[in-house]
Amino acid sequence: MTLLDHLRRMARNSLWSNDRLYRAVLALKPGEFEAERTSFFPSIRETLNHILAVDHLYLDFLEEGGVGASAYDDFVPFADAAGLAEAQLEFDRRLIAFCDGLSEADLDRRVITDRREDGMIPERIGDILAHVFLHDIHHRGQVHAMLSGTSVAPPQLDEFLLDYDAKFRKAEIQRLRLES
Repeated sequence: MTLLDHLRRMARNSLWSNDRLYRAVLALKPGEFEAERTSFFPSIRETLNHILAVDHLYLDFLEEGGVGASAYDDFVPFADAAGLAEAQLEFDRRLIAFCDGLSEADLDRRVITDRREDGMIPERIGDILAHVFLHDIHHRGQVHAMLSGTSVAPPQLDEFLLDYDAKFRKAEIQRLRLES
């Protein structure tokens, strides 16, 4: 497997993981989505909004969209889980398309990242993608932990890559039109 193959699989894993996580979030009782909790961000809503805001920032860098730090600054947080879930799904599909359009050589190509007062820093596309996946996994884990204190059990989020786990994800992969 090449690094590009792995990154493409990780983009699909993100969509699948987010789908599982949002299915749980959408089943929460009224008030649980926005309820204050102990975590890096004080609620499930704020954590999921943060994930999507950062996703938009890095995709702008990757696509060389020119928005820069404003992609994060101008992000309007969603108040409701359904709207946030739809926006995350749209982003995840865009990220898959971006990864599918890359060549191996693109992974070493540098794009400019707007680091505000620290300046415009060139970063490798492969490194940015790896960072995005780590960032999202990190914060999805926080949401997963916060779900433990709600009426909805946290979903299993690590059944995507191994052949052994195919039986646990098959229906979702078909529904989401993904190839693992």
